Amino acid sequence: MRPRLAVYRSLNHIYAQVVDDQLGQTIVSASSIEKDLRGTTGGNIEAAQRVGKAIAERALEKGIESVVFDRGGYLYHGRVKALTDAAREAGLNKDELAAKRDEEEQEAAEPAVAEEKPRKKSKEKK
Repeated sequence: MRPRLAVYRSLNHIYAQVVDDQLGQTIVSASSIEKDLRGTTGGNIEAAQRVGKAIAERALEKGIESVVFDRGGYLYHGRVKALTDAAREAGLNKDELAAKRDEEEQEAAEPAVAEEKPRKKSKEKK
């Protein structure tokens, strides 16, 4: 079973931790309140990207290469999306990122064919 990358966001900060649910332990964590990850504010997309990169690096140091993303009930949008995308780019779930790129390349290579709907016959006036 893969560990879970849990994300929590408040108005001013964003937090992420990799949790082993079988043991009930946090393996690694990162947040925008840490000194080395702190910027001008912790409640923006740049801070989420810094936290995502840091959590991925720390997880890879512990030997964790694949996780399940737990967005914590938040929409996969904005800061949550920025954190998970930064974690993927930093090396977590490499197979997901490669598969996503392959799909995008295939879609770009295939020409878009518009399907024509059959036209309704117009009623002829007598």
